[in-house]
Amino acid sequence: MMGLASRSLLIAGGALGIVLTLAAPAAPQSAPVPNLQSAGGWSHPFHGAFPPVQGSALPVQQDPGHPYINAILTNRIGDISNPNLKPWAKEVMKKDNEEINAGKIEFSAGSSCLPAGVPAFLQLPGPFFVLQTPTKVIILEEQNQEVRTIYLNVPHSAVVKPSWYGESVGRYEGDTLVVDTIGLNTKTMIDLFRTPHTEKLHVVERWHLIDGGNMLEVNITVEDPDTFYHPWETYQRYQRRQRPLQEWVCTENNQNQNLFDFHTPTADKVDF
Repeated sequence: MMGLASRSLLIAGGALGIVLTLAAPAAPQSAPVPNLQSAGGWSHPFHGAFPPVQGSALPVQQDPGHPYINAILTNRIGDISNPNLKPWAKEVMKKDNEEINAGKIEFSAGSSCLPAGVPAFLQLPGPFFVLQTPTKVIILEEQNQEVRTIYLNVPHSAVVKPSWYGESVGRYEGDTLVVDTIGLNTKTMIDLFRTPHTEKLHVVERWHLIDGGNMLEVNITVEDPDTFYHPWETYQRYQRRQRPLQEWVCTENNQNQNLFDFHTPTADKVDF
């Protein structure tokens, strides 16, 4: 049988446990998920080259020997003197540049009704919409109605089959959505200068709001050890738009095949 003293000690201990439980601080709440959604979407002034970041290897820029004026008078010609490009990539771009300088129409994914890939998706002018759910983030781009899906809080698949947009997984770190993309097929290109890559391409994006929520900034790190000697960094900044997405019918934009042949499938006669 428990003695009185022991019983008193047990009661006191229980009371103390209750007091300690009540006094213990509550578990910290997780930071609120940043709201990257915008009623009018996001867009940016169209620029041909990814901007450089101080202290990082340089993205490919316009060849200074072929200044870019506009799409009618000039072409996007990549500067293959970029020291970060490996020899095979320089050779591919050199051949492409020579063909364009000789009169070939320069290739672009948008003009050929093809998906842009990553990171080239971030050069599309927009607008695009961001839809956030507890398990995924979906990005809807007006041009060609392109869609990216980012799966949240899951690892990459053990085996990733290369595709146009690869496999993107993400997580929130405070006020930032971090997106990790691998598995990009070699049909896509890095940028508007048609910089090639291998299936080792790995892109990390950090999406966060700046300027009091009026602007969306995406910090980008690009790594492909078979194409570049060093990873490189860049960014894009987008402003809120005030209109809904519009229809973009790619094939109908390329009807004059005599002027521009982007190899878009067309019919010789109507089928209705």
